[in-house]
Amino acid sequence: MRIIDTHSHIYSEEFDNDIEDVINRAKKNGVEKILMPNIDISSIERIHHLSHKYEGYCIPMMGLHPTSVADNWESELATIKQLLPLKSYIAIGEIGMDLYWDKTFEKEQKFVFEEQLRWSIEYDLPVAIHSRDAIPQCIDCIKNIGEEELKGVFHSFGGTEQELNEILSLINFMIGINGVVTFKNSTLSTVLKNTDLSHIIIETDSPYLAPVPYRGKRNESSYTLNVVEKLAEIYNISADKVGEITTENAEKLFALKK
Repeated sequence: MRIIDTHSHIYSEEFDNDIEDVINRAKKNGVEKILMPNIDISSIERIHHLSHKYEGYCIPMMGLHPTSVADNWESELATIKQLLPLKSYIAIGEIGMDLYWDKTFEKEQKFVFEEQLRWSIEYDLPVAIHSRDAIPQCIDCIKNIGEEELKGVFHSFGGTEQELNEILSLINFMIGINGVVTFKNSTLSTVLKNTDLSHIIIETDSPYLAPVPYRGKRNESSYTLNVVEKLAEIYNISADKVGEITTENAEKLFALKK
């Protein structure tokens, strides 16, 4: 089994007491790499620490999360931008728009997202997009900046068939599928049947969104196996084949075979 967890906050404090065990369980289940999106300046030290401790296995992204766009967004953005030429990051992320929790800074979120999309072009890096209740707005931003030059993933996809089609109509974008696909109230199983596995990469978004049978508990990278097994059921192919295809998708998107 080959799996890449393309989106994990494994550097968060929820893993401080057993990070070695978490890493070992992931490796045991076939997880070859864990990609780590940044949130804001408060998470930078943590993400760098883990990427150094597990160099080549826990690989960092850098970006400003939309829910961290607040009154101090300009200074946060400036600090993060200064880091980009100083370290090797796998992507610009986690970036995007979130209109679920609060729309106070919607205008600022859009500006910050588009600015970071420009960085992705400048540094030739893919983007990891957070788009909660904001898929159309994120797509508009991508088209504003230039979809031909951009590439990336709409992480934690849980949308409709129409939203899926709109995302996949973009030239170089995939969707990230996590534990949500295993939830009984999720429509993802039906939605995904209408698209090809070549558009999908695997993620956890840990410590959030643990798959069944771990729902409600802390998520971790080893649970990607449950996501793979659910996709194997949906597509009626072997779990090994799902792992191989989605891993190759991730390797291509994030240039992991440079």
